[in-house]
Amino acid sequence: MMNFYDKVTGNDMNKKQAEFQKRIEKLPQDYQDSWLLINQKIWKYSDFTGRNLYPMLEGILGLYEESAAQGIEVNQVVGEPLDAFIAEIATIEGALSHRDKLRQQLNKNIAKKLGR
Repeated sequence: MMNFYDKVTGNDMNKKQAEFQKRIEKLPQDYQDSWLLINQKIWKYSDFTGRNLYPMLEGILGLYEESAAQGIEVNQVVGEPLDAFIAEIATIEGALSHRDKLRQQLNKNIAKKLGR
């Protein structure tokens, strides 16, 4: 269980990133490179804290570990383009991009103005 201090300071997320990094360093270089790109691009689907992404990242890392152990090339796992893979994972998990969040807010505001 995460304590209040860790949650407020984000220390829990730093610990999780450190755990991920140890696991990633054991993967082949092409998987490591792909992970860096995913880790940079997936944050547009984060909530206010970014904690909603950690189950997704955990799943992707598990997929990478299994695929690397089977000798599958990373591009066969994620396909092309990488952005499509990230968007698909985020959509399956119910994460919203910044544009989706703005669209929802706009729809709420319009519905409120129309008295619905």
